[in-house]
Amino acid sequence: MTEPRNILLFDGVCNLCNHVVQFVIKRDPEGKFKFAALQSEAGQALLKKFNLPKEDFDSFVLVQGETFHLRSTAGLHVLKELGGKWKFFYFLILFPSPLRDFAYSLVAKSRYRIFGRTDSCMIPTPELKSRFLN
Repeated sequence: MTEPRNILLFDGVCNLCNHVVQFVIKRDPEGKFKFAALQSEAGQALLKKFNLPKEDFDSFVLVQGETFHLRSTAGLHVLKELGGKWKFFYFLILFPSPLRDFAYSLVAKSRYRIFGRTDSCMIPTPELKSRFLN
């Protein structure tokens, strides 16, 4: 079995991150994206593979084959892959990543306070289970 092309790693206990996953699922009927919580075994294995910190759950990671994108760049690549009207937002990639990531960091640092958190990672419904890596 080949590794999926687009794997989205997210903070599994973050309500905002879980909403982002639901947003992507709703707009990805073809199932281009697979998902793994950063805290999961699959998420930790991918972080290790790319030499990324295994304890930093403030980052949004998109793995595309043998490459990866972090933070705002990951988000923009997700929108581009979703296609349709969402790919229009990819033009924001023209802004310098430090500027984009500064805005990303402001949200990431306060996401638990603003959006809340859960005690455990989300459990996908049986229909969506195949979209999540363990």
